[in-house]
Amino acid sequence: MSRFSEPQDPIFHRLNASLAFDQRLWPHDVAQSRAHARMLAAQSIIGTDDRDALLAALDAVEAELVAGTFDFATDDEDIHMAIERRVTEIAGRVGGTLHTARSRNDQVATDVALFTRDAAGHATRAIDALTAALVDAAERHLDWPLPGYTHLQRAQPVYLAHHLLAYVWMLLRDRERFVFAESQTAALPLGAGALAGVNFATDRNAVAAELGFAQIAPNSIDAVSNRDFVLDYLAAAATCATHLSRLGAELVLWSSEEFGFVTLSDAWTSGSSIMPQKKNPDAAELLRAKAPRIVAHLSALHGVMHGLPLTYNKDMQEDKEHLFDTVDTLDLCLASATGMIRGARFHRERMSAAASDDLIAATDVADHLVKRGVPFRECHGIVAGLVRIAVDSGRTLAELTDDELRGASEQLEPEAFRALLSQSAWLESKVSAGGTALARVREQLDAARSALHPV
Repeated sequence: MSRFSEPQDPIFHRLNASLAFDQRLWPHDVAQSRAHARMLAAQSIIGTDDRDALLAALDAVEAELVAGTFDFATDDEDIHMAIERRVTEIAGRVGGTLHTARSRNDQVATDVALFTRDAAGHATRAIDALTAALVDAAERHLDWPLPGYTHLQRAQPVYLAHHLLAYVWMLLRDRERFVFAESQTAALPLGAGALAGVNFATDRNAVAAELGFAQIAPNSIDAVSNRDFVLDYLAAAATCATHLSRLGAELVLWSSEEFGFVTLSDAWTSGSSIMPQKKNPDAAELLRAKAPRIVAHLSALHGVMHGLPLTYNKDMQEDKEHLFDTVDTLDLCLASATGMIRGARFHRERMSAAASDDLIAATDVADHLVKRGVPFRECHGIVAGLVRIAVDSGRTLAELTDDELRGASEQLEPEAFRALLSQSAWLESKVSAGGTALARVREQLDAARSALHPV
């Protein structure tokens, strides 16, 4: 018998079904079904013979799914019903006992929590690989100078190692966000039933222990309606993807003929369909383009969840495609960024030449005057005037005459001024903690290694 007197409209079936995308939850659904069957028997809710029949059927289903021979039926609405249907085909009537003391609401929430937990753990490992590649690159290019930029204008020189390490600290923060997201999956939803609990004396703690949950969700209503952990994962992924987009943007710029700071490996570039000379940084460009896709998934799931009355609503089925695509996209981006950094070949002479523009030393000149007792705002105006004279006359700062320097400020000694225009002086003057002076960069490298390999 059925509650309904007519079949579903085929279009509604297509709208309602999630099997096309939630098939990937099957390992988690099989695992929780095994734990659930064992708990039911341990609590004498089903017999041990029924338990053994269910476990044998689940083993057979798992084997079919692994081998790709599982026969999905046209009326399978989702992976959960498909597995239960197949268990019943194998085990007979006893298959109908598998769903005792659980609802699809708590079943789905548990599967998604298990999936998200695994995805967050995988993301942290992928971040570890990328940060290790960046630290290795920083060590190999410890004292290679290049311009630092603000507004994409040459600002102050830095060492390449210092620049690369900036991404390490971004990614280590990303790692912490994924660790947090993983921690938010620690409460087991299973056993909450549809929303109010179940009519059986189940042992939720035993199921939690078998599935690796630290605790059980304390409120059945919250258990089935909670997707905060998915939002936490998506938020971590959105920020991480944004960081990767910045790395990708710099690799695009730096690999251009105009910059010429780096050559990307052929393995991570593409050719042109019409221009045979082209070597396009497509992988780096796609790091830029993938980020808003992930950010959009976060925004979209917030849109799905906002204003939903408790508890479960079919809207929540939309969590999976946003989650799955984000997991796949981020995994691809992290692996691609790691490959590009490992294969990148930096060009010391080109970077050093760009960092030799002595206008970059303007701040150092201003700071020199500060040390001689001139207020910084006056120093800023003095040096800005010197820069204007040099630019207007087509000269470098070093080519200004002694009279021009003395005319700008009595405190500006020509010999000391020209000594400040040495590239090494600019770099090594940044002695503050976290600065680009070589001693500070070495400290950063030690700190980064410690963060990657905590004792």
